[in-house]
Amino acid sequence: MKLLNRFLPHPLLTLMLTVIWLLLVNRFSLNSLVFGFFLGLLIPVITQPYWPNRPKLKKPLKLISYTLLVFWDIIVANVTVARIVLFMPNSKRRPAWVEIPLDIRTPEAIAMLGGTITMTPGTLTADISAQGRSLLVHCLHAPDTDEIRDEIKTRYEARLKEIFG
Repeated sequence: MKLLNRFLPHPLLTLMLTVIWLLLVNRFSLNSLVFGFFLGLLIPVITQPYWPNRPKLKKPLKLISYTLLVFWDIIVANVTVARIVLFMPNSKRRPAWVEIPLDIRTPEAIAMLGGTITMTPGTLTADISAQGRSLLVHCLHAPDTDEIRDEIKTRYEARLKEIFG
């Protein structure tokens, strides 16, 4: 097992790099697959010293449903933002800063939450408190900041807390 960890330190990263390589070359062939797999093996081995404490995922399969949820939310938010920008007069827009108190503590989970918020159109993670206890989020249109805060906590943070433990 120790030998396997030495040559395959991050199996999911190896798989992801292989898939990304196949998407980048935009053509599937055996050569592309082999070279992508080679890169997927080589890059994690070279970068292993920079990963001293790999994040522990309590429920890694839940990451798939989280990713699908985020993709769906991005699509819905694009339509919502387009509607706000195109049809809502400036005088009716209610941009706001929302502070999101955090229950999650691992840096990876906090970074993932901040990235999720930023990737979703209409919201932007602007800052994290010095102790990592809250995020400052800007919303394009937030008539009820408490509702936005609660939605982020239940929709995203609760799932990340379950994934990262």
